[in-house]
Amino acid sequence: MKSKLAAGLLGIFLGDFGIHKFYLGQKGKGILYLVFCWTGIPAIIGFIEGIIYLFSSEEKFQSKYVVS
Repeated sequence: MKSKLAAGLLGIFLGDFGIHKFYLGQKGKGILYLVFCWTGIPAIIGFIEGIIYLFSSEEKFQSKYVVS
């Protein structure tokens, strides 16, 4: 069971490198974030995703974002 707090904070602070995606088990998306980190776009998306993770319910977070 992954922590939504950890995923949210990783998304906000290290979203540019896709660390939150690797934490959630989404390796393909994490690599995509790494490839485009020089553009700054993944940082913006990671920040937004971090906020979404923090404000979603625990059940929704686990079912929608965590890869088993």
